[in-house]
Amino acid sequence: MNDRHTMEAPAETGASAKEPYYKPAGREIEIFEAAYRSKMAVLLKGPTGCGKTRFVAHMAWRLGLPVHTVACHDDLTSSDLVGRYLIKGRETVWVDGPLTAAVRRGGICYLDEVVEARKDTTVILHPLSDDRRLLSIEKTGEEINAPGDFMLVISYNPGYQHILKDLKPSTRQRFISLDFDYPPEEMEAEIVAMESGLDADASVRLVRAGRRMRKLVDSGLESPPGTRLLVHAAALMKEGLDLKEACEAAIVRPITDDAELHKAMVDILEASF
Repeated sequence: MNDRHTMEAPAETGASAKEPYYKPAGREIEIFEAAYRSKMAVLLKGPTGCGKTRFVAHMAWRLGLPVHTVACHDDLTSSDLVGRYLIKGRETVWVDGPLTAAVRRGGICYLDEVVEARKDTTVILHPLSDDRRLLSIEKTGEEINAPGDFMLVISYNPGYQHILKDLKPSTRQRFISLDFDYPPEEMEAEIVAMESGLDADASVRLVRAGRRMRKLVDSGLESPPGTRLLVHAAALMKEGLDLKEACEAAIVRPITDDAELHKAMVDILEASF
């Protein structure tokens, strides 16, 4: 038996009733809203942990849209995004992937670190990210026109990607682009304090230490600590962990196994506090 039914994949996160905290560094909010009204796809570029995902959550809240988030990885295929046939009992059932679910229902489809996925995934985005706004499902023969409240958003970290994993010009030119970076020091300290509840003085010191750690990229640190990790450390400190214990658990160990870099980061923390 080869019946075709549609079962929607559980990939959607509804628009939050509470505003996700986000502090703009420029006019990224206005540009994103203009892109949404103009039915344009958006590319977010910036280092890991600098606020790209939080920005998407904030914009979804502002626009009243659900978010379908996909964390891209090396094994992600176009079928993972679009959908596939599965055997359920005695029937062959079509199951929508998160991209198809978003196109059917509307909302933001957010593909995080899109260049990590296999190259065949970006090809299916082309007709969806230009003025056609069309998703073709070869396996079912469907062509789905995206509704007016659908928006495609992708992100990646250009400083971390290998040259062989960069986006092709034919893909990039279908998107408007927003550049993200770590916030200025004073703003970053304010974000850390707001998100974690840690006092302002300790937040300032923690941010200064984090910014010094980021300079260790010249010494071989591949992924410097982003604002997200500083918030994690601050939250542990707020819960009573001492500085070294909190920062080693939330910052140092997650980003390096190198003994020399580990020691250098701990030395920076001790000097900063």
